[in-house]
Amino acid sequence: MTRTVWFNCCAGVAGDMLLASLVDAGADRAAVHAAWMSLGANGWAATWEKVQRCGVAALWTNLVIDDREHDHDDHDHDQEHSHRPAGSVIALIESAGLAPRVGQRAAAVYRALAEVEGAIHGVEPELVELHEVGALDSILDVVGVCAALESLAIDDIRYSPIAVGHGTVATAHGSFPNPVPAVTRLAERTGATLIGLDTTMELATPTGVALVAVLGGIGACGPMPALDVASVGFGAGTADPAGRPNVVQAVIGFVDGGAAQSPGRPAIVLEANVDDVTGEVLAHTIAALMAAGAYDAWATPIVMKKGRPAHTVHALCDAAAFNRVRAALIDESGTLGVRAYGVERWPQQRVDDTVELDGHTIRIKRAGGRIKVEHDDAAAAAAALGRPLRIVLSAAEQAAHDAPDPPP
Repeated sequence: MTRTVWFNCCAGVAGDMLLASLVDAGADRAAVHAAWMSLGANGWAATWEKVQRCGVAALWTNLVIDDREHDHDDHDHDQEHSHRPAGSVIALIESAGLAPRVGQRAAAVYRALAEVEGAIHGVEPELVELHEVGALDSILDVVGVCAALESLAIDDIRYSPIAVGHGTVATAHGSFPNPVPAVTRLAERTGATLIGLDTTMELATPTGVALVAVLGGIGACGPMPALDVASVGFGAGTADPAGRPNVVQAVIGFVDGGAAQSPGRPAIVLEANVDDVTGEVLAHTIAALMAAGAYDAWATPIVMKKGRPAHTVHALCDAAAFNRVRAALIDESGTLGVRAYGVERWPQQRVDDTVELDGHTIRIKRAGGRIKVEHDDAAAAAAALGRPLRIVLSAAEQAAHDAPDPPP
């Protein structure tokens, strides 16, 4: 069973609404606050308030930012909190000491935002200046949502089609069409469905869309899956328009992990055919693809035109890592083209653990009654102990079998 959240975005989506919906559904506020504190930022305060939105009881996250507390990159105080280079935001997140998946998810959201904003403005992603999405309140929203997801042990994020308004909205660059270009670019990149409502309100913000679409991945947008519902929460937006509850609904439950009963988690396979690289280059390319964020990477032998022996290099990744993995495949293999297609994956739940072997710590993974010893750790221990690798692998596996199972 996969613990899943489905967000109902029929009134739009924003970072603070997602956060409030998760907390209303049972996420640990203390975990969210601890994640915020790890960022080391000053000049902010948060309150959680019960409100009504068109008759629906909901939770409102009220984040208050005091710009005078900040002194960043020599910007004027009245501009600072909404003007940060993407690279500095990602560096802040990665250096904050967040729980691994919290930091990975938050960084993936900002990498995607940097890539779409860079494409819009013609700037390299790491150099693009993030205005509204670089504001401290937006950073707190992203980190808070990722911390809330982790406190609820959410593995799978899905969401409904996203409501958007029309007309124009005011931005740091001037009046932009509603929805703003970052929202439509994110939808193009992730396959999100946008639905227009007859309102000039900015219903969907880039931060909110990036959180659901990037963390959900390709194929995550659609109707609610078959869920054994565990809890439900409503997160309120600041406005309270007549005739429409301005809320995001979070429905949390369990999806049967069997392939026959439910769809798997969306992923992307990238492929390139190469006939002019050595085995050493192939091995290096596979390592580079894994370092870029691929779940897995491999090569298969093929025969190309004129009987030339060649290989197809494959990489499996999610939408958040797509651009980095594609760039690594092109750079390292020298291929002249890459193809990609969507797939579904059913990863088995696994638990990371360690065993001690004659003073050496060796990482292991437990999954479905099996134990897998980390090769690099075992090889290092074998070299240090002067023993054959196969003996160390066997001893580490036996030590793992003898040890009590770790808590889930």
